[in-house]
Amino acid sequence: MKLLVTGGAGFIGSNFVHYLLKTHPEDEVTVLDDLTYAGNLENLKVVEENAHFRFVKGNINDIELVETLVAECDIIVHFAAESHVDRSIIDPGVFVLTNVHGTYVLLEAARKHNKRFHHVSTDEVFGALGTADAPFDESTAYDPRSPYSASKAASDHLVRAYFHTYGLPITISNCSNNYGPYHFPEKLIPLAITNLLEGKSVPVYGDGLQVRDWLYVEDHCRAIDLIIHQGKLGETYCIGGNAEKENIWIVKKLLALLGKDESSIEYVKDRAGHDRRYAINYSKIERELGWRPEVTLEEGLTKTVAWFQENETWWKNVKSGDYQKYYVKQYENR
Repeated sequence: MKLLVTGGAGFIGSNFVHYLLKTHPEDEVTVLDDLTYAGNLENLKVVEENAHFRFVKGNINDIELVETLVAECDIIVHFAAESHVDRSIIDPGVFVLTNVHGTYVLLEAARKHNKRFHHVSTDEVFGALGTADAPFDESTAYDPRSPYSASKAASDHLVRAYFHTYGLPITISNCSNNYGPYHFPEKLIPLAITNLLEGKSVPVYGDGLQVRDWLYVEDHCRAIDLIIHQGKLGETYCIGGNAEKENIWIVKKLLALLGKDESSIEYVKDRAGHDRRYAINYSKIERELGWRPEVTLEEGLTKTVAWFQENETWWKNVKSGDYQKYYVKQYENR
Protein backbone atom coordinates (compact mmCIF):
# COMPACT_ATOMS: atom_id res chain seq x y z
CA MET A 1 0.00 0.00 0.00
CA LYS A 2 1.15 3.54 -0.77
CA LEU A 3 0.25 6.01 1.97
CA LEU A 4 0.37 9.80 2.00
CA VAL A 5 0.65 10.93 5.62
CA THR A 6 0.01 14.64 6.09
CA GLY A 7 1.56 16.19 9.17
CA GLY A 8 3.84 13.18 9.45
CA ALA A 9 6.66 15.17 11.05
CA GLY A 10 4.46 16.12 13.99
CA PHE A 11 3.95 14.24 17.23
CA ILE A 12 1.23 11.71 16.40
CA GLY A 13 2.01 11.64 12.68
CA SER A 14 5.66 10.73 13.18
CA ASN A 15 4.76 8.01 15.66
CA PHE A 16 2.31 6.65 13.07
CA VAL A 17 5.04 6.62 10.41
CA HIS A 18 7.34 4.69 12.75
CA TYR A 19 4.53 2.24 13.51
CA LEU A 20 3.68 1.74 9.82
CA LEU A 21 7.24 1.06 8.69
CA LYS A 22 7.75 -1.34 11.59
CA THR A 23 4.43 -3.17 11.24
CA HIS A 24 4.01 -3.02 7.44
CA PRO A 25 7.57 -2.89 6.09
CA GLU A 26 6.30 -3.48 2.55
CA ASP A 27 4.24 -0.25 2.57
CA GLU A 28 5.51 2.93 0.88
CA VAL A 29 5.07 6.02 3.05
CA THR A 30 5.26 9.61 1.84
CA VAL A 31 5.11 12.35 4.47
CA LEU A 32 3.86 15.82 3.54
CA ASP A 33 4.69 18.40 6.21
CA ASP A 34 5.33 22.14 6.13
CA LEU A 35 7.66 21.98 9.15
CA THR A 36 5.84 24.66 11.10
CA TYR A 37 6.62 25.04 14.82
CA ALA A 38 5.43 21.52 15.76
CA GLY A 39 6.76 19.69 12.69
CA ASN A 40 10.30 18.42 13.18
CA LEU A 41 12.41 16.35 10.79
CA GLU A 42 14.30 15.00 13.80
CA ASN A 43 11.12 13.06 14.63
CA LEU A 44 11.68 11.06 11.44
CA LYS A 45 15.45 10.63 11.67
CA VAL A 46 15.22 6.92 12.51
CA VAL A 47 13.39 6.19 9.24
CA GLU A 48 14.99 8.67 6.85
CA GLU A 49 17.25 6.00 5.31
CA ASN A 50 14.36 3.56 4.82
CA ALA A 51 13.89 2.94 1.09
CA HIS A 52 10.10 2.85 1.62
CA PHE A 53 10.02 6.34 3.17
CA ARG A 54 9.95 9.74 1.46
CA PHE A 55 9.63 13.22 2.93
CA VAL A 56 8.13 16.16 1.02
CA LYS A 57 8.20 19.63 2.52
CA GLY A 58 5.03 21.48 1.61
CA ASN A 59 1.71 22.92 2.70
CA ILE A 60 -1.61 21.12 2.41
CA ASN A 61 -3.06 24.30 0.90
CA ASP A 62 -0.70 23.95 -2.07
CA ILE A 63 -3.22 22.59 -4.58
CA GLU A 64 -0.73 21.59 -7.28
CA LEU A 65 1.58 19.76 -4.87
CA VAL A 66 -1.30 18.01 -3.10
CA GLU A 67 -2.79 16.81 -6.39
CA THR A 68 0.56 15.36 -7.47
CA LEU A 69 1.07 13.47 -4.22
CA VAL A 70 -2.53 12.26 -3.94
CA ALA A 71 -2.42 10.88 -7.49
CA GLU A 72 0.55 8.70 -6.49
CA CYS A 73 -0.91 7.18 -3.30
CA ASP A 74 -3.60 4.66 -2.38
CA ILE A 75 -4.74 6.33 0.84
CA ILE A 76 -4.37 9.70 2.56
CA VAL A 77 -4.02 9.61 6.35
CA HIS A 78 -4.62 13.20 7.39
CA PHE A 79 -2.93 14.35 10.61
CA ALA A 80 -1.86 17.83 9.49
CA ALA A 81 -3.48 20.43 11.72
CA GLU A 82 -2.92 23.40 13.93
CA SER A 83 -3.69 21.82 17.27
CA HIS A 84 -3.02 23.97 20.33
CA VAL A 85 -6.00 25.63 22.01
CA ASP A 86 -4.01 28.54 23.45
CA ARG A 87 -2.58 29.39 20.03
CA SER A 88 -6.06 29.23 18.48
CA ILE A 89 -7.32 31.79 20.96
CA ILE A 90 -4.52 34.18 19.98
CA ASP A 91 -4.73 33.61 16.19
CA PRO A 92 -7.82 31.68 15.03
CA GLY A 93 -7.32 32.53 11.36
CA VAL A 94 -4.43 30.13 10.80
CA PHE A 95 -6.52 27.33 12.32
CA VAL A 96 -9.31 27.93 9.84
CA LEU A 97 -6.84 28.10 6.96
CA THR A 98 -5.04 24.86 7.83
CA ASN A 99 -7.71 22.75 9.49
CA VAL A 100 -10.67 23.67 7.29
CA HIS A 101 -9.35 24.89 3.96
CA GLY A 102 -6.38 22.53 3.99
CA THR A 103 -8.70 19.59 4.56
CA TYR A 104 -10.88 20.82 1.68
CA VAL A 105 -7.87 20.88 -0.67
CA LEU A 106 -6.99 17.30 0.28
CA LEU A 107 -10.59 16.14 -0.13
CA GLU A 108 -10.86 17.69 -3.57
CA ALA A 109 -7.70 15.92 -4.68
CA ALA A 110 -8.93 12.65 -3.18
CA ARG A 111 -12.26 13.08 -4.99
CA LYS A 112 -10.57 13.82 -8.30
CA HIS A 113 -8.41 10.68 -8.06
CA ASN A 114 -10.92 8.53 -6.08
CA LYS A 115 -8.59 7.85 -3.17
CA ARG A 116 -9.30 6.42 0.26
CA PHE A 117 -9.21 9.12 2.95
CA HIS A 118 -8.81 8.80 6.71
CA HIS A 119 -9.26 11.92 8.81
CA VAL A 120 -7.69 12.11 12.29
CA SER A 121 -9.68 14.31 14.66
CA THR A 122 -10.13 15.01 18.36
CA ASP A 123 -12.60 14.53 21.19
CA GLU A 124 -12.59 18.31 21.71
CA VAL A 125 -15.16 18.69 18.92
CA PHE A 126 -17.75 17.31 21.35
CA GLY A 127 -17.34 20.10 23.90
CA ALA A 128 -17.11 19.39 27.61
CA LEU A 129 -18.58 16.83 30.00
CA GLY A 130 -19.95 17.24 33.49
CA THR A 131 -18.62 14.99 36.23
CA ALA A 132 -21.62 12.64 35.96
CA ASP A 133 -22.02 12.71 32.17
CA ALA A 134 -21.52 9.61 30.06
CA PRO A 135 -18.33 9.66 27.94
CA PHE A 136 -18.36 10.89 24.36
CA ASP A 137 -19.16 8.37 21.65
CA GLU A 138 -19.87 8.42 17.92
CA SER A 139 -23.43 9.69 18.48
CA THR A 140 -22.44 12.67 20.68
CA ALA A 141 -23.56 16.03 19.28
CA TYR A 142 -20.79 18.44 18.33
CA ASP A 143 -20.32 21.39 20.70
CA PRO A 144 -16.84 22.92 20.16
CA ARG A 145 -15.71 25.54 22.67
CA SER A 146 -12.50 26.99 21.17
CA PRO A 147 -11.39 28.15 17.71
CA TYR A 148 -9.22 25.02 17.54
CA SER A 149 -12.03 22.58 18.27
CA ALA A 150 -14.43 24.53 16.04
CA SER A 151 -12.00 24.25 13.12
CA LYS A 152 -11.62 20.50 13.70
CA ALA A 153 -15.40 20.10 13.94
CA ALA A 154 -15.77 21.92 10.62
CA SER A 155 -13.23 19.63 8.97
CA ASP A 156 -14.98 16.54 10.38
CA HIS A 157 -18.28 17.71 8.87
CA LEU A 158 -16.59 18.44 5.55
CA VAL A 159 -15.06 14.95 5.38
CA ARG A 160 -18.38 13.34 6.22
CA ALA A 161 -20.15 15.49 3.61
CA TYR A 162 -17.76 14.25 0.90
CA PHE A 163 -18.81 10.70 1.72
CA HIS A 164 -22.53 11.46 1.51
CA THR A 165 -22.34 13.86 -1.43
CA TYR A 166 -19.64 12.32 -3.62
CA GLY A 167 -19.29 8.78 -2.29
CA LEU A 168 -15.67 9.43 -1.31
CA PRO A 169 -14.34 6.42 0.67
CA ILE A 170 -13.62 8.03 4.04
CA THR A 171 -13.30 7.17 7.71
CA ILE A 172 -12.90 9.50 10.69
CA SER A 173 -11.40 8.93 14.13
CA ASN A 174 -11.82 11.12 17.20
CA CYS A 175 -9.21 10.48 19.87
CA SER A 176 -8.63 11.53 23.44
CA ASN A 177 -5.44 13.22 24.72
CA ASN A 178 -2.32 11.53 23.35
CA TYR A 179 1.07 11.40 25.07
CA GLY A 180 4.38 9.65 24.47
CA PRO A 181 7.66 10.07 22.53
CA TYR A 182 8.22 13.15 20.35
CA HIS A 183 5.42 15.08 22.10
CA PHE A 184 5.92 18.80 21.49
CA PRO A 185 6.73 20.35 24.89
CA GLU A 186 3.98 22.93 25.09
CA LYS A 187 1.37 20.33 26.10
CA LEU A 188 0.90 19.32 29.75
CA ILE A 189 2.87 16.06 30.00
CA PRO A 190 5.98 16.93 27.95
CA LEU A 191 6.08 20.47 29.37
CA ALA A 192 5.92 19.12 32.92
CA ILE A 193 8.61 16.51 32.27
CA THR A 194 11.03 18.87 30.54
CA ASN A 195 10.50 21.69 33.04
CA LEU A 196 11.21 19.31 35.91
CA LEU A 197 14.32 17.99 34.18
CA GLU A 198 15.49 21.60 33.90
CA GLY A 199 14.72 22.32 37.55
CA LYS A 200 11.81 24.61 36.70
CA SER A 201 8.28 24.73 38.08
CA VAL A 202 5.28 23.17 36.32
CA PRO A 203 2.43 25.57 35.45
CA VAL A 204 -1.03 24.19 36.25
CA TYR A 205 -4.13 25.97 34.97
CA GLY A 206 -6.70 26.99 37.60
CA ASP A 207 -7.25 24.32 40.26
CA GLY A 208 -5.84 21.53 38.08
CA LEU A 209 -9.02 19.48 38.41
CA GLN A 210 -9.72 19.37 34.66
CA VAL A 211 -10.18 15.72 33.69
CA ARG A 212 -8.77 14.18 30.51
CA ASP A 213 -8.77 10.67 29.09
CA TRP A 214 -5.12 9.82 28.34
CA LEU A 215 -4.15 7.68 25.35
CA TYR A 216 -0.61 6.39 24.77
CA VAL A 217 0.35 7.37 21.23
CA GLU A 218 1.30 3.87 20.05
CA ASP A 219 -2.13 2.57 21.07
CA HIS A 220 -3.61 5.37 18.94
CA CYS A 221 -1.42 4.41 15.96
CA ARG A 222 -2.55 0.79 16.26
CA ALA A 223 -6.18 1.92 16.21
CA ILE A 224 -5.72 4.03 13.08
CA ASP A 225 -3.97 1.14 11.37
CA LEU A 226 -6.97 -1.08 12.07
CA ILE A 227 -9.43 1.54 10.84
CA ILE A 228 -7.68 2.13 7.52
CA HIS A 229 -7.48 -1.61 6.86
CA GLN A 230 -10.73 -2.90 8.38
CA GLY A 231 -12.95 0.09 9.19
CA LYS A 232 -16.31 0.52 7.51
CA LEU A 233 -16.40 3.32 4.94
CA GLY A 234 -18.31 6.41 5.99
CA GLU A 235 -17.99 5.54 9.68
CA THR A 236 -16.49 7.38 12.64
CA TYR A 237 -14.55 5.61 15.41
CA CYS A 238 -13.86 7.08 18.85
CA ILE A 239 -10.48 6.10 20.33
CA GLY A 240 -9.90 6.43 24.09
CA GLY A 241 -7.30 5.37 26.61
CA ASN A 242 -9.55 4.17 29.44
CA ALA A 243 -7.53 6.50 31.69
CA GLU A 244 -9.53 9.46 32.99
CA LYS A 245 -7.38 11.51 35.36
CA GLU A 246 -7.28 15.08 36.62
CA ASN A 247 -4.44 17.23 35.31
CA ILE A 248 -3.10 17.70 38.83
CA TRP A 249 -2.98 13.90 39.29
CA ILE A 250 -0.85 13.67 36.15
CA VAL A 251 1.51 16.37 37.40
CA LYS A 252 1.89 14.75 40.82
CA LYS A 253 2.58 11.37 39.20
CA LEU A 254 5.32 12.95 37.09
CA LEU A 255 6.76 14.63 40.20
CA ALA A 256 6.96 11.22 41.86
CA LEU A 257 8.58 9.59 38.83
CA LEU A 258 11.23 12.32 38.73
CA GLY A 259 11.82 12.48 42.48
CA LYS A 260 10.40 15.99 42.93
CA ASP A 261 8.00 17.38 45.53
CA GLU A 262 4.90 19.55 45.19
CA SER A 263 6.84 22.78 45.63
CA SER A 264 7.52 22.47 41.87
CA ILE A 265 3.82 23.12 41.10
CA GLU A 266 2.89 26.66 40.06
CA TYR A 267 -0.84 27.34 39.81
CA VAL A 268 -1.61 29.91 37.10
CA LYS A 269 -4.75 31.67 35.88
CA ASP A 270 -7.06 29.32 33.99
CA ARG A 271 -7.28 29.80 30.25
CA ALA A 272 -10.36 31.07 28.44
CA GLY A 273 -12.84 28.38 27.35
CA HIS A 274 -11.05 25.62 29.26
CA ASP A 275 -13.24 22.50 29.06
CA ARG A 276 -13.64 20.72 32.38
CA ARG A 277 -13.74 17.08 31.35
CA TYR A 278 -13.29 14.85 28.30
CA ALA A 279 -13.81 11.10 28.19
CA ILE A 280 -14.19 8.59 25.36
CA ASN A 281 -16.37 5.50 25.05
CA TYR A 282 -14.39 3.30 22.63
CA SER A 283 -16.82 0.36 22.66
CA LYS A 284 -17.56 0.65 18.90
CA ILE A 285 -13.97 0.13 17.76
CA GLU A 286 -13.54 -2.59 20.36
CA ARG A 287 -16.70 -4.37 19.22
CA GLU A 288 -16.17 -4.01 15.46
CA LEU A 289 -12.37 -4.11 15.09
CA GLY A 290 -11.19 -5.76 18.31
CA TRP A 291 -9.13 -2.77 19.47
CA ARG A 292 -8.62 -1.65 23.04
CA PRO A 293 -5.76 0.29 24.70
CA GLU A 294 -2.91 -1.94 25.82
CA VAL A 295 -0.64 0.53 27.65
CA THR A 296 -1.81 1.56 31.11
CA LEU A 297 -1.44 5.19 32.15
CA GLU A 298 1.17 4.36 34.79
CA GLU A 299 3.18 2.30 32.28
CA GLY A 300 2.84 4.95 29.58
CA LEU A 301 3.94 7.80 31.85
CA THR A 302 6.95 5.79 33.01
CA LYS A 303 7.92 5.06 29.39
CA THR A 304 7.39 8.69 28.40
CA VAL A 305 9.55 10.05 31.24
CA ALA A 306 12.29 7.59 30.29
CA TRP A 307 12.12 8.67 26.64
CA PHE A 308 12.53 12.35 27.51
CA GLN A 309 15.39 11.55 29.87
CA GLU A 310 17.13 9.64 27.07
CA ASN A 311 16.45 12.27 24.39
CA GLU A 312 17.58 15.49 26.06
CA THR A 313 19.12 16.94 22.90
CA TRP A 314 15.82 16.55 21.03
CA TRP A 315 13.65 18.38 23.54
CA LYS A 316 16.19 21.05 24.37
CA ASN A 317 16.47 21.91 20.68
CA VAL A 318 12.67 21.97 20.40
CA LYS A 319 12.22 24.20 23.45
CA SER A 320 14.91 26.60 22.29
CA GLY A 321 13.38 26.88 18.81
CA ASP A 322 16.77 26.18 17.22
CA TYR A 323 15.59 22.86 15.79
CA GLN A 324 13.25 24.54 13.32
CA LYS A 325 15.94 26.71 11.76
CA TYR A 326 18.48 23.89 11.81
CA TYR A 327 16.37 21.11 10.33
CA VAL A 328 14.60 23.21 7.73
CA LYS A 329 18.01 24.42 6.55
CA GLN A 330 19.30 20.83 6.61
CA TYR A 331 16.39 19.73 4.40
CA GLU A 332 16.80 22.60 1.95
CA ASN A 333 20.53 21.84 1.58
CA ARG A 334 19.98 18.19 0.62
